[in-house]
Amino acid sequence: MSVNPEDPRVKRTRQLFVQAFNDLVGKKRNVYSISVHDITNQAAVNRTTFYAHFQDKYDFLEYWMTEKFQMAIRDRLPEETRCNANNLRTLIQTLFDFLLRFQQCSTPGDKQFEAMFEKVMHQELHRFLLQRINEMDKQGFSQEKWEAMALVISWGIFGSALQWSRYPQDRSVETMFEGVIEVISANLTPVWEFYNKNSRGGT
Repeated sequence: MSVNPEDPRVKRTRQLFVQAFNDLVGKKRNVYSISVHDITNQAAVNRTTFYAHFQDKYDFLEYWMTEKFQMAIRDRLPEETRCNANNLRTLIQTLFDFLLRFQQCSTPGDKQFEAMFEKVMHQELHRFLLQRINEMDKQGFSQEKWEAMALVISWGIFGSALQWSRYPQDRSVETMFEGVIEVISANLTPVWEFYNKNSRGGT
């Protein structure tokens, strides 16, 4: 791409495409049948501009899902949120809710994008956890250990939530959610104790 994604003008243009796509999804109730032509027409922006921002529809869909998932997290956990047991619980609940809605809204034709969307969600979950961990006082813990912890936790949470969202009738969300919380919290107890001992405040 030939644009700077941090440029405010670029962000505004991309948001036009995202909003146009959301409007189209609301009308068509699916993702697969919406073309680049549909998106640019809805946004009243030409195709040349679209391709200056995105390589193709798949590239755009990755961006769209990233924005969608990030917004779901930001709505419940603002940027300044610290990493602690209560906020981790909120994060897990957010993921469960998001994945359930994702499965409920997905149509048979949208299955072709499922793996890509799931990859984006996990990447964003891992990025969020790693960012929060990097903001903590890591005295006594190596960077490699923190990064490994973020990776393991993100896969554990995401894999559990994804499996449940595909077969929600097999186990209640309350039972699955509490099981995940119990396992994750047990493994993170030393971290919370260390963090609470060394933290100077905050939520």
